[in-house]
Amino acid sequence: MPTTTDDAPEAPAHGSPVLAGVMVALVGFSSSFAVVLAGLVAVGASPTQAASGLLTLCVTQALGMLWLSLRHRIPLTLAWSTPGAALLATTGGAMGGWPAAVGAFVATGALVLLTAAWPRLGDLVARVPPALARAMLAGVLLPLCLAPVTALATDPWAVAPVVVVWLVLLRAARRWAAPAALGAALVVAVVDVTAGDGARLAAGDLLPRLDLTAPTWTLPALVGLALPLYVVTMASQNLPGVAVMSAEGYAVPWRESMAVTGVATVVGAPAGAHAVNLAAITAALAAGPEAGPDRERRWVAAVTAAVAYLALAVASAALASLVAASSSAVVPAAAGLALLGTFAASASDALGASEQREAAAVTFLVAASGVVVLGVGAAFWALLAGLGVRAALRAGPRAVTTPRR
Repeated sequence: MPTTTDDAPEAPAHGSPVLAGVMVALVGFSSSFAVVLAGLVAVGASPTQAASGLLTLCVTQALGMLWLSLRHRIPLTLAWSTPGAALLATTGGAMGGWPAAVGAFVATGALVLLTAAWPRLGDLVARVPPALARAMLAGVLLPLCLAPVTALATDPWAVAPVVVVWLVLLRAARRWAAPAALGAALVVAVVDVTAGDGARLAAGDLLPRLDLTAPTWTLPALVGLALPLYVVTMASQNLPGVAVMSAEGYAVPWRESMAVTGVATVVGAPAGAHAVNLAAITAALAAGPEAGPDRERRWVAAVTAAVAYLALAVASAALASLVAASSSAVVPAAAGLALLGTFAASASDALGASEQREAAAVTFLVAASGVVVLGVGAAFWALLAGLGVRAALRAGPRAVTTPRR
């Protein structure tokens, strides 16, 4: 399942692993950090706690990349779960508030660790029909992808330049369209903050710091947050990440990778980090020809990406504070543009298979509805409804068509 909007152009023969690693970090961070902040705030984090989560994600995935790439000498890159962040953004607050959301993050990491210890759990996730998993993701992304439309209608002078930048880069350099749009949105946000009263952004808010929260566990948060977060992270990040690496000729140490990302998620959860996983599309930047002609040296790209993420961690608090201080909807609009390609690909893949189209459509609609039943969010009910429709349509005798004479 796609996780970004990148369509990699033909790689130059003189690619450099160091430049490729920097590109991995810049593209991965800039194209989706606003989605991460929105997701954490939606499930109850304060702006300070969301900034702490972004900082922690940068650090934990960087440390995991350093361990795996140096130990195995392969260009194995990690990322935060962008689909998981989108899931949080549309699920809303968990019963029990932010501590319950943190407990759900811990439970997600524990499930990933269980996958490392018992690989058959990963096999069960892989058996979820891809059309339904993609339909669930498309439904989760739909409200976020509508943000540019609504923001353009309410604040056209702020949002229109961002849309123009996105369109121009989408044609000229597709990979940089989302980062450029977010960059333009941040410029608008800076203007918005400086034009207002200065009290909205204090100097102390620009410094990185951790904000720890003791986790609590509630059944609605475990069912409505942890389980969908685990499924969408496995189905849309970890499994495709293995496929991307395999296509480039590298074997992923599956159990160790799941152990490293599971530990990173569990350890980072109290500081607000929702999920660390294998990179998917950006993995091709580090593992492909853009990281140099020598396949045995491409692991340097992963190490460089890790160092770049550590540098970006220092700037994460300032970016998070700027987004929180701005009264404009331009940053969420840019985030919606960044997710548009993923939404389109997910919806197309989900509804393209005619034999599961009805079940996928039900999954998509329930996920997009945002309904909360018994304190459990729409993503869980969407997957349950889709599986139920699929089972009902497959049960009983199939219709028999009489051949024409």
